[in-house]
Amino acid sequence: MNQNHPYPPGRPGHRPPSHPPDQSPAPARPSPAARARRLVPRPSWAVYAAVFVVLGGILFVQAYASGAFIPDYRSETTSGSGQDDVPEEIRKGGPIVNTTAERPQSYSLPARTVVLTFDDGPDPIWTPAVLEVLEKHQVPGTFFVLGSQVVRYPDLVRELDAKGHELGVHTFTHPYLAELPGWQRRMEYTQTQLVIAGATGSRTNLVRFPYSSRADAFLDQDWPLLQQAGELGYLTVVNDLDSRDWERQGADGMVERSIPAGYAGAITLWHDSGGDRSQTIEALDRYIPLMKERGYTFTTVSGGLNRALAEAGVTGATAGPTEATASERWRGQMLIMAVRAADGTFIVFGALFVVVGVLTIGRTVLMFVLALRHARKRRRPDFAWGPPVTEPVSVIVPAYNEKEGIAAAVRSLAAGDHPGGIEVVVVDDGSTDGTADIAAGLGLPNVRVVRKPNGGKPSALNTGVALARHDLIVMVDGDTIFEPDAVRRLVQPFGDPRVGAVAGNVKVGNRRSMIAKWQHIEYVIGFNLDRRLYETLRCMPTIPGAIGAFRRKALEYAGGMTDDTLAEDTDVTMALGRAGWKVVYEDSARAWTEAPSSIGQLWKQRYRWSYGTMQAMWKHRRGVLDKGASGRFSRRCLAFLTLFGVLLPLAAPVIDLLAVFGLIFLDRTATVVAWAAMLGLQFLTAIVAFRLDKEKLGVLWVLPLQQFVYRQLMYLVLLQSVVTALTGGRLGWQKLKRTGLEPAGTAGAPRPLPLPAEAASPRQVRF
Repeated sequence: MNQNHPYPPGRPGHRPPSHPPDQSPAPARPSPAARARRLVPRPSWAVYAAVFVVLGGILFVQAYASGAFIPDYRSETTSGSGQDDVPEEIRKGGPIVNTTAERPQSYSLPARTVVLTFDDGPDPIWTPAVLEVLEKHQVPGTFFVLGSQVVRYPDLVRELDAKGHELGVHTFTHPYLAELPGWQRRMEYTQTQLVIAGATGSRTNLVRFPYSSRADAFLDQDWPLLQQAGELGYLTVVNDLDSRDWERQGADGMVERSIPAGYAGAITLWHDSGGDRSQTIEALDRYIPLMKERGYTFTTVSGGLNRALAEAGVTGATAGPTEATASERWRGQMLIMAVRAADGTFIVFGALFVVVGVLTIGRTVLMFVLALRHARKRRRPDFAWGPPVTEPVSVIVPAYNEKEGIAAAVRSLAAGDHPGGIEVVVVDDGSTDGTADIAAGLGLPNVRVVRKPNGGKPSALNTGVALARHDLIVMVDGDTIFEPDAVRRLVQPFGDPRVGAVAGNVKVGNRRSMIAKWQHIEYVIGFNLDRRLYETLRCMPTIPGAIGAFRRKALEYAGGMTDDTLAEDTDVTMALGRAGWKVVYEDSARAWTEAPSSIGQLWKQRYRWSYGTMQAMWKHRRGVLDKGASGRFSRRCLAFLTLFGVLLPLAAPVIDLLAVFGLIFLDRTATVVAWAAMLGLQFLTAIVAFRLDKEKLGVLWVLPLQQFVYRQLMYLVLLQSVVTALTGGRLGWQKLKRTGLEPAGTAGAPRPLPLPAEAASPRQVRF
């Protein structure tokens, strides 16, 4: 091995530093543009707001097209309503009502004339079946279509028009029109007219109100509807005979109810949508030949009206469809595309909901089974990693502007009870706040302070490793306070010669604020419980920077710390796993860290973590094709990180969106029950994690609140991290604002350790 390089070349995914630590030149000052690129970008709130407005608009369109805003028909609405306002000629007239002129008129069909009308379609199953019967017997029909169905099946509407059948407006969402304001009724007609024009290129002047029946059933509340329809240029069509096929009481009854008395003409009512219409198909197949045998002819509503007008001696009046304008066709096509896009998005959301549910439940089951197995194994009286580890330990503390917490952190490390002794190496990476002076001023005999130009955290760690005297190396963040036995417990797994690195148990020390409480819950559930799972599966992705231990030869084999990614801890852990080293979790080795106390600081930290993890995943992606230990580790690790670290958080907002959608537009009870079930699953997971970590459960009262703020923030962090990764952005070592951990009893953090009595001047090294 080349002695000039402490790290051997050629290891998985890592490169050695270009200079030994004691010969590293001062880094060149980056340009202002480069420094700008290395800053964590601010949250793009305007972009996120636009995204949510678009998604909200899509869901709104889907809800409207599905009739979520409309009032249903209620029989009690019509009880006691009179007919005084309805002109007698309308009540006693025919099924075609014309209110376009000053004097309302109504028309009946000529004798021996039958019109088959079909409501509520088109339907992808039953409309083609109806068409087949009509073609078989060579008769036309009039289809009063719903706009919400036309946008979903425009090809069927186009086929109806092409085969000579007539179309009429049956509103867009099938509301009870009497309870809608005039503007909304107009919109129901107009939108349906537009989508008919978009699908067929023509427009119709026929309208049928939902829940309408015969002319003699018009009530006072219906008269304004008839007048408005006339003002808009529509003929209102009801029926003479109702097959009542919606009752599904057999084809015989449908046929019988649709036969006119004597040889009178009739508009008959059927349905080609709204459920199983097999009895309707059977009845039509018998009804049409029967009426033909009786001398009846079949026509459309407009055809029947034209015959009636001709018999009445009215000349020059021709009813029927007209050609739509280019603007109407274009607007109709845009509306069709919009609703179909909303439907497609909703289907995708539904699929994502299932995926999120499966992943969440699968992850929970895995954690319960494997994490509990991990805990039971460690609690066995006969469990031991191997012979007790009493070798001396070097602790590396990279520090950049850590004046608030460096003294407490160094004291806690220097006073550890490890029997082999602890050497603390504080590497000041160009601090400008006196961090190095504070550490040196403690006067601790087992502490060395190293000053070097600013080069980033990986550079600081590599410098510390190069200067460390011992082969067991612990790496600690400059704001972290160790419990007295933490170092001793942390290195015990090295009693197993296969162990190359150990992750400790990180605790949030400042738990007063709501944000800190949420992070405390996340640390216990999302980090520590996960590490039990990852150790069991031999795919630990990260040794935390706050408390982690390494064998020197494992670090050398992996190539040391690099600045290839922002998550140098994840990067080196993956390299160790690919090299075949065991990476384990020691939950009894506890260290206390100061969590970000503001949204801005939290955003900066989690953005760096998320983005750095993605960088590490990309860097080690080719490991999935390797054979042996590297391939086994890479396939497991990257699969878990991809599924549960990227895809699940990215898809999880669907749960919240659909919950809001369900509360507004769907069954509120079912939505609340489903959301409560998901929350209950999280509570169960939290209880298990807190019990395993010996934490008090009282803080879990904030868990429901976490779902409304904290979780959404993490979604946005991950989303922006993905965008940055896809666009190739680059970030540097980010410094978070620290205030120092509080004494025990106020926020749960350990009390700062006292200065040893035998204080002496520390050794200092300058680069």
